[in-house]
Amino acid sequence: MSARTLDDIAPNGHPLELLFEQRELPKFELPSALTELYSGTLGFASPRVFANFVASLDGVVALPGEIESGQIISGKNAADRFVMGLLRACADVVLIGAGTFRKSPGHLWFPERIYPPGAALFAEARHRLGLHERPRLALVSRSGDIEVSEPALKDALIFTTRAGEERLRAHLPASTSLIAFEADRVYLSRVLEYLHEQGLKRVLCEGGPSLFAELVAAGLLDELFLTSAPAMFGRFREDQRKSLASGLDLSGTSFELLSARRHGSHLFLRYAQQKSSTR
Repeated sequence: MSARTLDDIAPNGHPLELLFEQRELPKFELPSALTELYSGTLGFASPRVFANFVASLDGVVALPGEIESGQIISGKNAADRFVMGLLRACADVVLIGAGTFRKSPGHLWFPERIYPPGAALFAEARHRLGLHERPRLALVSRSGDIEVSEPALKDALIFTTRAGEERLRAHLPASTSLIAFEADRVYLSRVLEYLHEQGLKRVLCEGGPSLFAELVAAGLLDELFLTSAPAMFGRFREDQRKSLASGLDLSGTSFELLSARRHGSHLFLRYAQQKSSTR
């Protein structure tokens, strides 16, 4: 790939800057252009559950209303979108909650959809990793209150309750898989068991904060990729703005820093959740 072409693909014309990285992290054989843009390679053990979020300096990750919060919080940052695409390119499946789905009408959870300049490189990476052309979408919805005409539901997996199944079964595309559990809630441990049984071993969680908190509380999360955006939004009583993990007491669950990168004033942090023997 020529330097000019690589410059065209780089976020705002510049690769990320590596500030810190632990030794002996897993490494995939990614296309060299991707490793140049990311300032190093990326890799995961298998199975692995990893999450990706962008947060403001004051910890806001979700804004109220029917809007997609990430691009507002990140300031539509190109480097953040590149990292999102890279993580999707390495994943078997993208896991989201119904709230995230409802706030993203028309979106497809594909690598090239979030960062189009990297489309060819993301496709090459998936080919090298022996992955399907695109990651599957796994959607968790207890109530089944989702728009069934959304194009993202083609070939998707929907995890719901019996009540949600009754609402959805007759209206979904034929290619959508509907998995209903007997309980009145969807247990993420069973969702992950099902995904792993289907050969979907590397699971990328893209929200929202409630689903993420459940993963952390249950000790199911392995890694967190957190973009720290140089912006503040503020909080006030009953404003419905959410922090990274919402709705559960996580009792000071600890994380270990695995790597840190920088692009302008945005920081890209990678953490591993420290597993507690008491969970």
